[in-house]
Amino acid sequence: MDAPTTTSADNGTSGGGGGGGWFTPHTPPEPPSGGEQEATEGRRLAGLRPVGRSVARDAGPDRRIPRRADSGSDSESAARAGSATPPAASREAIPSTPSHPGPPPPPQARHAPPGAGRGPAVHPPAPAPASAPAPVAGPTSDSASTGSASGEPAPTRPAPARPASPDAVLIRRTMDEVAPVADKVTSYFYALLFVRHPDLRPLFPAAMDAQRDRLLKALLTAAEHIDNTEVLVAYLQNLGRGHRKYGTRPEHYPAVGECLLGALSRFAETVWNQETEAAWVRAYTTISQIMIDAAAADELRAPAWWYAEVVSHDLRTADVAVVTVRPDQPYPFLAGQYTSLETPWWPRVWRHYSFASAPRSDGLLSFHVKAVPAGWVSSALVHRARPGDIIRLGPPAGSMTVDHTSDSGLLCLGGGTGIAPIKALVEDVAEHGRRRPVEVFYGARTGHDLYDIDTMLRLQQSHSWLAVRPIVDQQAHLQLPDAIREFGPWDAYDAYLSGPPGMIRNGVDALRDIGMPSERIRHDAVEDLVAIRD
Repeated sequence: MDAPTTTSADNGTSGGGGGGGWFTPHTPPEPPSGGEQEATEGRRLAGLRPVGRSVARDAGPDRRIPRRADSGSDSESAARAGSATPPAASREAIPSTPSHPGPPPPPQARHAPPGAGRGPAVHPPAPAPASAPAPVAGPTSDSASTGSASGEPAPTRPAPARPASPDAVLIRRTMDEVAPVADKVTSYFYALLFVRHPDLRPLFPAAMDAQRDRLLKALLTAAEHIDNTEVLVAYLQNLGRGHRKYGTRPEHYPAVGECLLGALSRFAETVWNQETEAAWVRAYTTISQIMIDAAAADELRAPAWWYAEVVSHDLRTADVAVVTVRPDQPYPFLAGQYTSLETPWWPRVWRHYSFASAPRSDGLLSFHVKAVPAGWVSSALVHRARPGDIIRLGPPAGSMTVDHTSDSGLLCLGGGTGIAPIKALVEDVAEHGRRRPVEVFYGARTGHDLYDIDTMLRLQQSHSWLAVRPIVDQQAHLQLPDAIREFGPWDAYDAYLSGPPGMIRNGVDALRDIGMPSERIRHDAVEDLVAIRD
């Protein structure tokens, strides 16, 4: 949802689809390192012309908002298919320490056109998410794909209880076979991709450490939901839209598909046969077309990314900052959602952050960012960003939004910078003018970590329907999820959770223990949170 930084190879699909796709028989690819040639047959790409429109290229981020030639996506991050995933508040992945000594220098400055990024942006009413999934019913399984970087949520509804399709059986059998050697599979895939298509390598981040496992996780997600068409199609459409900002174009998919099959056939030799290969061809052809079509449709109504200028940088603690930016075009989103963000200091590295307020009339966007150890993007935003710097934003994503047709109360658990989307939800309820009860549990390890408590208490003073309860671990020896058991009852409430993955998992367990139905528990995919805390 980190941000995906792989080409579109990390997804499976619904098991149906015709057999004639982008592949024809060929001799297997040679190992990238010069090892022995494959013994089994793979598939070679045919010249299928996808239905989806090709996306235009543009330049990368700059420190001044450049003039837009069009609203197409850039070419600096070729076809990535790790997802997205939706995360909760200022969330980034922790990659291995890069081998190079430090961040690359920012791109050469260019001058913005007169008035670019200056003055308040007109903010239109926020539309509903294009394809937000139903409320999340607790954390997904460990096989869920990672974020989103396109910021696309992983499927979270369980697949219907029915016999698996023949293609699903074959694809899951393949994934079971390669799971023990996941690192080798992904390394071989990327090596094969860059050897056969060296023009794609410069479009990826210099350090690939953080994304080695995303291909497998996304494939496991697809295998898990391959027969749940409704859920998986929505997931793939989100991926297709979100991947526009990486420069994904229809012609990238065949190359990725060929290398994916090459890697799977090499490491799943005991189960790989003609039927298995045909199942993967059908699956990959189907998911590719879904993503291409979704991207083409989205191109007609929204840019692939937004430039945004930092207008304020409020350092709340030694490692937490509130960063406010002004996008160069109106940016529609819903309270509780998040976006992917790229800085000029780490080109092609995207991380997810939740919006820290409901949509504002001045069009400004705020994010709560905590610098984490070895956090490339988070450290840059906290310690390096200053007013005038230019970042890029991907499209909004996430389904942790308020249903304003309901009278249910809101039970909100926010841990650390996870308070950001909770604050946005409170503002959203206030703006709609309905006196719905809202209970906010704001958790932190120490009192010092309650960096936004004053803001939350001011909101409580302004709204009689709002209750804010700070929970400090070191003072009460009480974990945030456990605190909700001491209050309540919560029969008339919907739950919203945002914060570290462990807090969300424990919170979901606590809510289920007291009898709250899963369909009334909302949060973004836990697996994505693990992968995006840069």
